[in-house]
Amino acid sequence: MDEKISLKALEDYSDDYASKVTASFFFSKEKITGPEIMKICDIHQINLFVIRELLHAWKHESQKLRSPFFDYSTPLVADALAKFQNLLSKHISISRENFQPLLKKAVGQTLFLILDPYDFYSDTLDNGSGGTVKPEELKNEIKYVKINCMPLEKLLQKLEERKLNSISGNEAFALLDRILEEVNFTPEEIDGYIGQFSKVVPLSLENLYDKKNPAVAKPDPIRVELTSMAPVNAQPEKTADVKKQAVVQTTINEQLTKGVASTLAEDFQKRKKIRDTLTINQKFMFTKILFNGDFELFSSAVDRLDELDNLTQANSYLVNNYGEWNKESEEFQEFMGIVERRFA
Repeated sequence: MDEKISLKALEDYSDDYASKVTASFFFSKEKITGPEIMKICDIHQINLFVIRELLHAWKHESQKLRSPFFDYSTPLVADALAKFQNLLSKHISISRENFQPLLKKAVGQTLFLILDPYDFYSDTLDNGSGGTVKPEELKNEIKYVKINCMPLEKLLQKLEERKLNSISGNEAFALLDRILEEVNFTPEEIDGYIGQFSKVVPLSLENLYDKKNPAVAKPDPIRVELTSMAPVNAQPEKTADVKKQAVVQTTINEQLTKGVASTLAEDFQKRKKIRDTLTINQKFMFTKILFNGDFELFSSAVDRLDELDNLTQANSYLVNNYGEWNKESEEFQEFMGIVERRFA
């Protein structure tokens, strides 16, 4: 569970792949058209993600069509714009300079979907408007997903059956969790896809994951025993807190003197939130094993932990509410490691 995809390795490989494909195509051509995009890579998913990015660009540009003089929301105008978009999609013409970044992103998204579909689902649901998932927007996103697509399609089906206009992100995650369990979802085998990628640029799966350096000695991770956690009213170690405050305060002062609007303390707090560091795979795992399948209970616990000030308070909260957890389980150890890093 500790292995994470290296975003740097993923970006480097995507860059190499996109460079080679575009160099080959644009050797004899100046522009690429829509039909040519759909055939440029043997892995069809890459081509679909390029098209999806173009539609995202259109949506972004169309949002600029706002005026104090004209009503763009009128049904007739909206219909005309939809027809214009359809016409425009048939006249795609992109230079290499503008196409290569699109292809690079599509390659990265495809690898992400193949190697870590759970986090891909998380990103898809998190991209909703205002923290909500709208069936119409989800439909437009997943119609371009053809690998490991079944869970998202099932989710859309259930949302449409309930005739919902929107659903909160937490509700969507909980519903998707139940779907994965109901259908006993297993991601597609990756070997075939790795072989297809390697035809263009050799790809070694192990190179896409972060590696631990065995030569660097690291202290053993802290294994917190629930039975020995401090009570709620225990005071944290003052010396460590004073030193930490001094370091943070000094850095904040340096930032302020440079005119930086956002303080380091705020950025540090934002980065360290438990909720922001969890992958959807971890969310599903912790919900199922530690919180008896209750996603709302899991979500409330994480929110409460993120509100606390230090590890002592977090430990006490878990003792008082979840003292029955199996301390020997992998899920417990991983969850506690995340909690410890939150307050490190």
